Amino acid sequence: MTSESTPAHDTAPEPLAHASAQAQPSSPHASSDVPHWERETLERLVMASLEEQKQQRRWRVFFRFAWLFLFVAVLLLSFYKGGVSTSVSSPHTAVVQIKGEIASDSETSADSVIEALRSAFEEDSAKAVVLLINSPGGSPVQAGIINDEVRRLRTLHNKPVYAVIEEMGASAAYYIAVSADSIYVDKASIVGSIGVLMDGFGFNGLMDKLGIERRLLTAGENKGFLDPFTAESKSQKAFALAMLEQIHQQFIAVVRLGRGKRLHETPEIFSGLFWSGEEAIKLGLADELGSLDYVAREVIKAEDVVDYTHRDNVAERLAKRFGAEVGASAVKTLLAQHLSLK
Repeated sequence: MTSESTPAHDTAPEPLAHASAQAQPSSPHASSDVPHWERETLERLVMASLEEQKQQRRWRVFFRFAWLFLFVAVLLLSFYKGGVSTSVSSPHTAVVQIKGEIASDSETSADSVIEALRSAFEEDSAKAVVLLINSPGGSPVQAGIINDEVRRLRTLHNKPVYAVIEEMGASAAYYIAVSADSIYVDKASIVGSIGVLMDGFGFNGLMDKLGIERRLLTAGENKGFLDPFTAESKSQKAFALAMLEQIHQQFIAVVRLGRGKRLHETPEIFSGLFWSGEEAIKLGLADELGSLDYVAREVIKAEDVVDYTHRDNVAERLAKRFGAEVGASAVKTLLAQHLSLK
């Protein structure tokens, strides 16, 4: 019995020993595998971070050069004014444009037009000044200031002034035109509209129907003058009409002064009506048919035309546009950062 049990006892541990022998070499290999994987991951992360930093540096350098280029461009272009079509050193016809609405906040404001007029009159090589007009009118105050300055500069520099009306020279635009020595029009131009208006709306009837009460508190019985939500007052209306009539008479006086005996007055001529260029010549509101080229070539005898109209120079336009774009971009960036923090 003992001799048979001994071999069984000797053979039993062999699978266990074999298993342990197989397991032992694998444990050192497994323990060395984990740190090797971590090192590779860390290396990849470090390399990615370095590459991202390089890209950020490249972009910073790019934007610095871009800002430098923009600054140099603005500096160089700030001395350039648009509108000059030829050299001012040779004899030429100076042009100042009166286009669009005449208002204090427009390109045809008195300040803008007068700046151009002074440059044109002070230039010795400019043989004459042409007011190139295409405007439906606007502020009588701005037009009056321009009219006065044209007359002053014309006398000061002893230089002739001509008005050329293209599509339209009405109301305040005609107020300016009569400051010229002569007015030239196209046969189909719209000329005249010598009158003054004040417009608005009245909503008090609608408010009564809707059951809405207007609560207006004033110190001074006329402080709510012609309030659109209050019933029209006869005394205030009469006051407004008297004021308009006074301004109208000022307009009429300027037209009479500028046109003199050439004006053939009729009951309708100061009524606010307007006429074609052909009819305006018959009424004495204009002198002859003629375009800018015609006046420069045949009247002034200086075919070269130089535009003195004041405009924002290239640098100013670039700065405004770039500033708007940068502002919008900054807002978008801030919004994106704000949203990403939520």
